[in-house]
Amino acid sequence: MAANTVPDISLNDGNTIPQLGFGVFQIDPKDTAQAVGKALEVGYRHIDTAEMYGNEAEVGQAVRASGLDRRDVFVTSKLNNGFHRPDDARKAFEQTLQALRFDYLDLFLIHWPLPTLYDGDYVSTWKVLEEFQRDGRVKSIGVSNFQVAHLERLAAEADVVPAVNQIEVHPYFCNEEVRAYGRAHNILTEAWSPIAQGNVLGDPTVVDIAEQVGRTPAQVVLRWHVQRGDIVFPKSTTPARIEENFRIFDFELDGAAMDRITNLDKGEAGRQGPNPDTFDYVPS
Repeated sequence: MAANTVPDISLNDGNTIPQLGFGVFQIDPKDTAQAVGKALEVGYRHIDTAEMYGNEAEVGQAVRASGLDRRDVFVTSKLNNGFHRPDDARKAFEQTLQALRFDYLDLFLIHWPLPTLYDGDYVSTWKVLEEFQRDGRVKSIGVSNFQVAHLERLAAEADVVPAVNQIEVHPYFCNEEVRAYGRAHNILTEAWSPIAQGNVLGDPTVVDIAEQVGRTPAQVVLRWHVQRGDIVFPKSTTPARIEENFRIFDFELDGAAMDRITNLDKGEAGRQGPNPDTFDYVPS
């Protein structure tokens, strides 16, 4: 592999996904096209957006403006929490394609399981995603923020195993139980908040390892993620940072460094985002 070539990982449905992507969570729509354009220029070929981010249209705009073939850019979006009922999910997906101005998506996820809403029925929502995959409007389908119990229910009641589960993972919250379930059932883990919103970057252990290998703390933490086999998509609007985050495939962390970072795990106390078992936010 050439230096800084992003590896593709095989999904359980036969498709592949670039292991490093560019995330657009909390990027203002007015800044999104420029940030995504810079990421594509640097070499990213995987963009992660969502209906709730409000910037799908700008992602599509940047992909078209890049001059790249649509087939060469892997694009993910996610179902808005307000549209879990099957007919609502169908309309929401149609709106996503219209916003992006795409004929298909590479990956579409249920953004949150919302087990306390919709009578706890995320299975009927998932079956609508199975429809989208069958009719070819999305190549791969997956979930986000699903806990082991949620995944087990899908396994019991649905036909298709999710290709990915996008969950909070970083050195302070390794989320090992959910990752282990994914490994056992061929569901790839995608790590959101990979640097804990910057909170791990000043950690003395991370700083020490970064100094030893001559890299930035962010590069070290992103490298830790990819060596664990997860998919990761850092977010930034700063051109230099976008480039820096891409340069993680021309060095390796040794086993001791990997263990030191993993040992920063604080378990549930390290979780920074909402707990999926109780999260019930629906945009108004």
